[in-house]
Amino acid sequence: MAREFQRGHKAKIGDLTAGTDLYVGVQIAGPGLTFDISCFGLDADERLSDDRYFVFFNQPKTPEESVQLLGAQAGDSESFRVTLDKIPPHIQKLSFTAALDGAGQVSQIGPGYLRIVAGGEEVARYSFTGSEFSTERAVMLGDFYLKDVWRFAAVGQGFDGGLEALLKNFGGEVAEEAEAPAPPPAAQGAPGFAPPSGAAAPAPSFGVPAAPAPQQPAPDFGPPQGAPQAPPAAPQPTEPQVHLAPTLAAPPAPPAVPGQQPPAPYGQPAPGQDPYGRQQTAPGGFPGQQAPQAPPYGQPAPPPGGYGPPQPAPYGQPGQQPPGAPYGGGQTPAVPQGGGPSLGVVLDKYKEAPTGRRWTPQNSKLIRVDLGVDGQPVLARQGSMVLYQGKVDFGYKGAGFRGRIVGNATGQEMQLMRCTGQGQVFFAENSAHVHPIELQGDAICVSADSVLAFDESLQHEVRRIEGHGIPGGALFTMQFQGTGTLVVKTQGTPVVLPVTPTTFADANAIVAWSAGSQVIISSQVSLRRHAFPGHSGETVNLQFRGAPGNFIVVQPYEV
Repeated sequence: MAREFQRGHKAKIGDLTAGTDLYVGVQIAGPGLTFDISCFGLDADERLSDDRYFVFFNQPKTPEESVQLLGAQAGDSESFRVTLDKIPPHIQKLSFTAALDGAGQVSQIGPGYLRIVAGGEEVARYSFTGSEFSTERAVMLGDFYLKDVWRFAAVGQGFDGGLEALLKNFGGEVAEEAEAPAPPPAAQGAPGFAPPSGAAAPAPSFGVPAAPAPQQPAPDFGPPQGAPQAPPAAPQPTEPQVHLAPTLAAPPAPPAVPGQQPPAPYGQPAPGQDPYGRQQTAPGGFPGQQAPQAPPYGQPAPPPGGYGPPQPAPYGQPGQQPPGAPYGGGQTPAVPQGGGPSLGVVLDKYKEAPTGRRWTPQNSKLIRVDLGVDGQPVLARQGSMVLYQGKVDFGYKGAGFRGRIVGNATGQEMQLMRCTGQGQVFFAENSAHVHPIELQGDAICVSADSVLAFDESLQHEVRRIEGHGIPGGALFTMQFQGTGTLVVKTQGTPVVLPVTPTTFADANAIVAWSAGSQVIISSQVSLRRHAFPGHSGETVNLQFRGAPGNFIVVQPYEV
């Protein structure tokens, strides 16, 4: 039975199959879309340092045939044969990608997958749909990577550019087309991105023959037996496709003519015309006579004919409207045409905070971690990532069997994900306020519900609060200790108070306290809340004691 993978999941290939001769099938399609499905052989720095290990329609195999492009078969849009024990040592990763050839977006695709077949049996499948992407034009589907042993990772990461952009992202270069290319000398091999000089051998079939030939055993790789064979894919064009073209933000304005009044903005009536294009006339005048100009904003209108005291402007017109007053008359003031700040200036206050530090708050409810500062992984609450930049891997972080039992019994279980790679990740949750706390070998106690993210270097464990117990499972808390940063979230702006012998806090409002504080449960009423008329509702409090320097953090919200 095939093992189902989700985006970010990883596994050792040895746990999936004992074989090293694998079949990789990719299914990705959409109405009117054409894809270039390729495999990049990358070095330890995840760079395409050897062009011969870029396997695509124009270069269907590597020199030692460790990776071979087989074409469409068995219902797959494209398929590969990967022989792990033939891959040279300088190739540390195989990245399988799909890029659009022509117009379109990856969000237009239907359900697709990347699957691994060994010995005629499907052992792994990563499924995806177009709803997981937006405007991307390429997608990195999955990786085979070497970390002590060969492993598989379901990536599912969109990429804005096409095949050329992917190639440049991995450090490759696009070969320029020559007007009259000359055949290469006999002593040299074909360039990495040129067609092979001779006719390529036919791709091996992955179907198991009915009767194995005596001189050659049946291959143990390929799609499952009995799978329908699809017709071979049409050859892809070799010319680089232009996917992106510059566009005009607005139609160019005609040159100004001296002495001629510039045309009115689009959608606005010209001077002397009403909104329907008819020529306006002055009150009491004749057709063709231009109406007088409106007075300056806030000034009274002149009398009809120019004689007599100034007349007030009609109700709702800006003639009597003082600057800064609410607009009356049920009408909407006109938007100024020109002269206002540009969109970039308006949004400048929301720009990303400068980089250079590992943890940087972007505002009171969003924080960013730069994984490239020291390369240390980060553990975060599942689903708290709202944005990331760069090459970041997200994996499930389990607590183990013992950790799950303790978490369920104490109410301090945390569902975490592990963030690794080189890039920046932004965390937030339900518009809660975020507060980074840097620990330098000291310790702090925090409720598991208030933890957003923290450095993996920090040690954490469940700690018991002394006392007879309180409702809601608040008898336990999480203690973090070591060197690193812990990000705590609160509902509203919290208050930090020093610990004194008379410091009490509601057990449902407390967020964190220094580990050196002594916590004692104080119950004013032994009966359940709202058990009798006139009950205050404050049944359980925590009393804190400790030496000077200890503190508590309380939020203006009760969980």
